[in-house]
Amino acid sequence: MLLARVMGSIWTTQKEKGMEHLKLLIVQPENFLEELEGNAFVAIDRIGAGVGELVLVTQGSPAQRLTGDKESPIDAAIVGIVDSFELNN
Repeated sequence: MLLARVMGSIWTTQKEKGMEHLKLLIVQPENFLEELEGNAFVAIDRIGAGVGELVLVTQGSPAQRLTGDKESPIDAAIVGIVDSFELNN
């Protein structure tokens, strides 16, 4: 899993089978210092994350399994909204 910031939403009128009724969000990975890292990407959201929120994202087959369809073209999914975290220096 990785930390990411929700940057925006994507709306589509047509989706592949297995993606119907799924909300799509643009997320930007961040490190634990909340600095942007890497490239933004699209993740499905079934838990109601919003723009600006810090979220946990899973990728690959764990994300695909969340839809219940092994053939769905999902490669990233938001699995948690971060309320807070603590680092020990």
